Amino acid sequence: MRYGIIGTGAIGGYYGGKLAHAGKEVHFLLHRDYEFVKQHGLQVDSCDGSFHLDHPNVYGKVEDMPLCDVVLVGLKSVNNHMLPGLLKPLLHQDSLVVLIQNGIGLEDDLQQKMPGVAIAAGLAFICSAKTEPGRVDHQCYGSINFGNYSCKEEGMVPQVVEDFTAAGVEAHLVEYQEARWKKAVWNMPFNGMTVALDTQTDKLLAFPDTEQLIFEQMMEVIEAAQHLGVKNIDESFAHKMIATTKAMTPYSPSMKLDYDFHRPMEIHYLYSRPIEEARKAGFRMPKLEMLEAQLKFLESHRY
Repeated sequence: MRYGIIGTGAIGGYYGGKLAHAGKEVHFLLHRDYEFVKQHGLQVDSCDGSFHLDHPNVYGKVEDMPLCDVVLVGLKSVNNHMLPGLLKPLLHQDSLVVLIQNGIGLEDDLQQKMPGVAIAAGLAFICSAKTEPGRVDHQCYGSINFGNYSCKEEGMVPQVVEDFTAAGVEAHLVEYQEARWKKAVWNMPFNGMTVALDTQTDKLLAFPDTEQLIFEQMMEVIEAAQHLGVKNIDESFAHKMIATTKAMTPYSPSMKLDYDFHRPMEIHYLYSRPIEEARKAGFRMPKLEMLEAQLKFLESHRY
């Protein structure tokens, strides 16, 4: 299958790079570092083995890219208003769009804008960053789950899982709604708290009071998911996420990096949308509502 990468950053650069390094046909859309990568290639520094793509297929305009069977979207969700224009030149009748993004409601909104397009969710469990042109820093983890949202071709999403596995990436096929909310259990506490307290994940869990607060925020997400009918999610998952994070390399999540580098934060899909969905189901998340308000304040006072 031919892959297209929209958003060649920490996520798209890593997973697209792994696919290309394994011999898959991959086409990368770049913005700021297009000329650099065209001249120097793409470097992936990885805890699982670094590699360099000498001559990747790179483009500065989506109109120059070929039609793709699978388009992996690694853009920040604050740019999702651009997706219809970016995707339409790449899609044929049977193309699949995979949103490797954080948050709740992403696929719903894209489907409304692009009826009939096959969509899946990509849930990445990875510590990765891109802080300079043409270089991805993969620090730890790296697995990805795929949840089918609207693809009617039964073999398509499993084929993507198979291609990722063949490229050396741990990949699994999962139930869509369960996967989205399980990812939110980690994302909602850690992304916002590292911004609000100007810290990293390890320090939040090294202090008993903030560890307890993280746990209570996780339980708000879990209970919201339960009110929405999500299965296989309970208190044990919160304990698992905390233990996993304690074993991680000290890490600044994507929202903290966005804040530090003066980029817009993904508040809507990471906070406002899940809080709204929970409220519609009759459940409130007061601690995360407070964190959302703090993030909105910080966002509005730094420009």
